[in-house]
Amino acid sequence: MGKFNFLETDIEGLYIIETGIFEDNRGYFMETYNYNDFKAGLDMVFVQDNQSKSKKGVLRGLHFQKKHPQGKLVRVIKGEVFD
Repeated sequence: MGKFNFLETDIEGLYIIETGIFEDNRGYFMETYNYNDFKAGLDMVFVQDNQSKSKKGVLRGLHFQKKHPQGKLVRVIKGEVFD
């Protein structure tokens, strides 16, 4: 029983990954990665997840790598993404 919904986009290899949020009077819990669920939904190996927080007004960019390319997982908790 997968807890993730993998939505394809118009860009090859780019997916929107939706997850369930379980809320109660204490707050919420959200699973952001599960090996078996990702394996069932995406045909790729996922080995690393990093998270950063930026102060207001900071713009971060993703690095494009022709040699030794890597997939990127982007999660926006608050704010917005410019693509």
